Amino acid sequence: MHLEQNTPGDGAWASRGRPSRLSLWVAAGLVLLIAIVWIIYHQRQSQADGPGGRGGFNAPAAVAVATASAGDIAIKLPALGTVTPMATVTVKTQISGQLQEIAFKEGQLVHKGQFLAQIDPRPFTAALEQVQGNLQRDQALLANARVDQQRFQDILAQGLIAAQQLDTQKALVKQYEGTVASDEAQVSAAKLNLQYTHIVAPATGQVGLRQVDQGNYVTPGDANGIVVVTQLQPVSVIFPLPEDNLPAIQERLRGGAALTVEAYDRANTTKLADGTLQSLDNVIDPTTGTIKMRALFDNRNGALFANQFVNIQLLQDVLKHQTIIPIAAVQHGAPNSANSTFVYLVKSDSTVSVRPIAIGTADGERVAVASGLKAGDVVVTEGGDRLRDGATVILPQATATGAPAAAASKEGDTRHHRRSQGSAQGSP
Repeated sequence: MHLEQNTPGDGAWASRGRPSRLSLWVAAGLVLLIAIVWIIYHQRQSQADGPGGRGGFNAPAAVAVATASAGDIAIKLPALGTVTPMATVTVKTQISGQLQEIAFKEGQLVHKGQFLAQIDPRPFTAALEQVQGNLQRDQALLANARVDQQRFQDILAQGLIAAQQLDTQKALVKQYEGTVASDEAQVSAAKLNLQYTHIVAPATGQVGLRQVDQGNYVTPGDANGIVVVTQLQPVSVIFPLPEDNLPAIQERLRGGAALTVEAYDRANTTKLADGTLQSLDNVIDPTTGTIKMRALFDNRNGALFANQFVNIQLLQDVLKHQTIIPIAAVQHGAPNSANSTFVYLVKSDSTVSVRPIAIGTADGERVAVASGLKAGDVVVTEGGDRLRDGATVILPQATATGAPAAAASKEGDTRHHRRSQGSAQGSP
């Protein structure tokens, strides 16, 4: 009988020399996992670079377009102005006395000569009566002196009195004439003081808040006066403009043109009033290099208030027969590149081409094109960030909604849906 004899360690050597089934399954799982990750990665890359992705320039893009038109465009000079009343008058009393009555309401529109306030007139009435009495007395003395002078002349002709007596009477007449003239002046002054007790508006305008209450003793030395009247219809706006614009403005004014001025609110969104340029200052401010100008507004609706800050648009000129496009269509490239300013021109086959342009005057949301386009050319106004030269576009009339904004929104929803599908495909 033959017995096999195994040396210790033979079984362990056999186990280490052959891979177990568990190791094989682990290795296979790792390989499979790596393959899945690789597939998912490349799927997402292809979706990102494919239609709707970041590099999807080959897919048609929904855009909004506009047609270049021929028309006129205005050259407007912007400025920040201050509403300045044509007249601002502090109503003060010209005499001292007790304020008996206030006849205006704060904020009221008053007219020149309208009654505003009353000062106690009794002391001034009494003073007037006194000087009037003095005048009557002195007038009587003057009349008597003149009668005596005539009598002395008759007697002197008969040789009954000396000539000196007649000369003395003539001097007395002159004295009484001076006294009467002085009395008449005092009567006029008393009447004027009595008139000053009745205070009226010195100008047409809007009254502000009253500075003193009824019953107070007022004097001409009161700094604040009784009330301030501000003329706001018409009203002016003073604004500065750079001195570089002065020659063109002067040329227009010398030609007899009335330059239109528009006033907008602080946000520069709401027009407050329309006016005309009235005058220019006679000096240029050397610290700012600007010159002040005054525009006149009728301000019938009362939209302009004294010392209000407004945005001004001075219509310097109107350029005729310009090619005009929306300013949203203008694209800007690198400053030193050949196409630093360009548009995407839509061709008849629904593709776009990069068209370099030179822009001119801008007027709000419109801009004039100096060169590069002609009237009738169709340019992209929205969606240009997704385009390149030769890209295919979907025009608004070819979309389901027919609106540029809706088409752009629909394209964005499509990209989001595709990305969601790519994330959902992460597992086999």
